[in-house]
Amino acid sequence: MVKKVKGNVDSQLSQSVQESAHLIWLAGLGAFAKVSDEGARLFDTLVKEGEKIEERTRQSASTALEEVRESAGETRGAVADAWDKVEQVFEERLARVLGRLGVPGRDDVQELVRRIDALQVHIEELRQARDAKR
Repeated sequence: MVKKVKGNVDSQLSQSVQESAHLIWLAGLGAFAKVSDEGARLFDTLVKEGEKIEERTRQSASTALEEVRESAGETRGAVADAWDKVEQVFEERLARVLGRLGVPGRDDVQELVRRIDALQVHIEELRQARDAKR
């Protein structure tokens, strides 16, 4: 009698395992069929979502790039202003040093050029007067 009960339990367990395996198999087939049917729609949906994300990413990148360009432009302007100031300070200091050494400045040279031009005109007038007397 113990053998009958044990055999009965083994038979029920074996049948239960077979039924479970069969249900798992059916579930796998069902999942495969579902994916086959809905796979194209799912793929299209994923592509559309990817396009939306790509557009948002492009917009964000474009905005960030524009901000960097504006910042670079401002920085470039500030650097140019600072360079102009440094150049002006250098020129002023150089002019002072040259003045202390007795080197004529720009105004002095321009005055000399003006005076030389006036002398050339006067010399030309004297030549013309001399040639006229002869």
